[in-house]
Amino acid sequence: MSSRHLVRRAAEARYEVPEGWDRRSRGFRRWSIVDESAAVHTGFGLCELDPGGAVDAHVHSFEESFHVLEGDPVLATPEGAWRLRPGDYGVVPVGVPHAIRNDGGGPARWAEMQAPQPRARHGGDTFDVPSLPEREPVPVDVRDPRTRSLGHIDPWNMDVDKQTQEHLAVSASMRTALLVYSGITVKMMVDTDLGAQLSTMFMVQYRPEGVAGTHDHPLEETYLILEGRVDAVFDGERYRLEAGDCAWAGVGCVHGFSNPGPGVVRWLETQAPQPPARHSYRFTRDWDYLRDRLA
Repeated sequence: MSSRHLVRRAAEARYEVPEGWDRRSRGFRRWSIVDESAAVHTGFGLCELDPGGAVDAHVHSFEESFHVLEGDPVLATPEGAWRLRPGDYGVVPVGVPHAIRNDGGGPARWAEMQAPQPRARHGGDTFDVPSLPEREPVPVDVRDPRTRSLGHIDPWNMDVDKQTQEHLAVSASMRTALLVYSGITVKMMVDTDLGAQLSTMFMVQYRPEGVAGTHDHPLEETYLILEGRVDAVFDGERYRLEAGDCAWAGVGCVHGFSNPGPGVVRWLETQAPQPPARHSYRFTRDWDYLRDRLA
C-alpha cells in the first residue's frame, strides 16, 4: 500500500447503484468512499434512497452500522420496523435479515460502516433472503430498555453544559456519557454495548481550542465531517477538511487534528477492528519524550 491515508472531498461524491444491487433495490445508490482500493478492514460510504425507493430483505457476512443524515427511512428486521430520523443510528449484526424503504416525501441519506470489509470477489458478501413480515414502523426510543441495537444523537448531546440528569432523561442516559479532554468531546454511539463486535461508531467535537497531538493506532479510522472545519495532518501531509469531506487513516498512519475556529467542528468517526483493551493510541510525544530521556 503506497499511502496509509486518503481524503475525499464532498465535491467528489459519486452515488451509483452498487454492482448486483439493481435486482434487490429501487432508487438506491451509494458513494463508496473507503473500500478495497485503499483499506483492509473498512467499508465506508454514504447511501441515498429516493422517495418510494426500497432495498429488499438481505443479509451480510459483515457487520453494518449506520447514522441517518437526512430523511425518515424505515428499517425492518426480524425484531420489528423502525421509522428512523436524522440523528438515529444503529447496528445490524452479521447474518441478520434487514430491509429498508423510503415512504417519505424526500430523499433519505445515511452514513454506512461495514466491517469486515466486503469483498468484491465474493459478490460483496451480500445474500438475498425472503421478505420480512409487514409491521407498522415505530420511532426509536432510546430510553426503552428493549431498544437493543439502535440509538439517537443530536448536536446538543455534545455540549458539556447539557450533561445533566434532566437532559440525560431524554437521551440514552449514561451509556453515552461524554469523554472530555483538551477541548475535545467524544460520545460513543455504536459499540459492544449496542451489540457491535467488529467496529465502532462515535461522534467527535472540537471546540476552537481543541487539539489532538499526532498519534497512530493498530486499527483503521474514518472521519466524515458534519459541521465546521478541521486542520488535519496524515503522515506529514496537511489538509483542511470541511463539512461533507471524508478522510481515512490506516494502521500506522500518524495523524493529528486542530480546530482553526471560530466555531466548533463535529464529525462522525468509525474504527475497525474494535480498539484493544490497552495501547489503542500511540502518541508521538510520549515516544519522543523517551528518546530525549535516553539521550
